[in-house]
Amino acid sequence: MDKQPIERSYYARFQRVLAYIEANLGEPLDVITLARVAAFSPFHFQRQFTATFGLSVGRYVQMHRLRRAAFGLAFREDSVTDIGLASGYDASEAFSRAFRRELGVSPTAFRNDPDWDSWHAAFDQLQPMGEKTGMDYAQQLTIEDTNDIEVAVLSHRGDPKRIGDSVRRFIAWRRASGLPPSRSRTFNIFHTPPDVEPDDYRVDLCAEVPAADVAVDDSMRLSTIPGGRVAVVHHRGSDEEMAAAFLWLYQTWLPQSGEEIRDFPPYLERLSFYPDVPQSQAEWRVVLPLR
Repeated sequence: MDKQPIERSYYARFQRVLAYIEANLGEPLDVITLARVAAFSPFHFQRQFTATFGLSVGRYVQMHRLRRAAFGLAFREDSVTDIGLASGYDASEAFSRAFRRELGVSPTAFRNDPDWDSWHAAFDQLQPMGEKTGMDYAQQLTIEDTNDIEVAVLSHRGDPKRIGDSVRRFIAWRRASGLPPSRSRTFNIFHTPPDVEPDDYRVDLCAEVPAADVAVDDSMRLSTIPGGRVAVVHHRGSDEEMAAAFLWLYQTWLPQSGEEIRDFPPYLERLSFYPDVPQSQAEWRVVLPLR
């Protein structure tokens, strides 16, 4: 019997659990409920989860609650109390204790000055399992013709672990300019692959702007994403799944397609955002410019 379909089915059951956890971080999440979602025996579920992900289901839930809270503190304007409640903490004191235990500072101190080293030390262990599901993006692929897109650009150069500071400046500019994502499309242009030396890493954070009537400061510039033929994968999922979609385009689809790529970097359009939606429901379009 072919083991691959069985293995994919097994991991797909866990994928349901992860999606359920993310969609219900503000609610009680007991083992019996999660085992039922996965269609596993409650007796074995905790052992299976730990063996698959390297941490217990309780620890996984706790760390995802704190991760969601950290995103909210760094990139959103909701109050600290509301962020704690939305992340499953009934009392501010419990939220503050848990947050300080994992990141070494209070939620308020983190909001004022995020410590990205502590962020990555705490949350890099929470890698989604998209690579284990054997995702095939072919059904989400389309070939499209696009028009030029005028954008305001903030370039992040250097260690990708410090991109949060650039994102905070970019969000602050959008708020001050009256161009939130609901009014202005959001793009990321990847000038380098993710595995380059940290000092060489470059990505552009872009917001679509009305022609010539938006002011930018010294940290930003106006530019154009050129129109033309593009290959697009339209999907929902984490940034790790987005990276997997780009890899699929380059490794699998492009060699078989007979297409050639245009002299413009691959880019991403973000349509909805974590933590506004669960990570598994964040919607995006990865775009490969073609000749």
